[in-house]
Amino acid sequence: MLRRIRAARGSVAIALALVIAVLAGFTVAAARDRVPERAPVFDTPRGEQCIAEVTEMRRNHMRHLVHQRDAVVREGKREARQGLQDCIACHAGEKSGSVLGETGFCASCHRYAAVSIDCFECHSPRAAPKNGEQR
Repeated sequence: MLRRIRAARGSVAIALALVIAVLAGFTVAAARDRVPERAPVFDTPRGEQCIAEVTEMRRNHMRHLVHQRDAVVREGKREARQGLQDCIACHAGEKSGSVLGETGFCASCHRYAAVSIDCFECHSPRAAPKNGEQR
């Protein structure tokens, strides 16, 4: 009798684990297949060419920024065209002068990817004014 009870408990546990695994699989599949309603919309960057290919920057731009930050802050090295302000100078919107806002380059993509941006808690999201220009 005791063996039957233990066997039944084992079967119930296995069945329960199987049901949980199937439900978890459906949840993951549904989340993966969900497409955000609105794709990123932003002004065309003003620069001629970025420091890396588009696919590289989409996937690894944060690594580039963190590497640059470490080089500047810890080692005192400043390389041309690789700082955050250089990115903002090319990617800021023509009208707003910013990478944030409804059609801001950074904000639009990060909203689409559901990723928060913490760069602009300290840094300005606006492009530096050009000679004689006011913002």
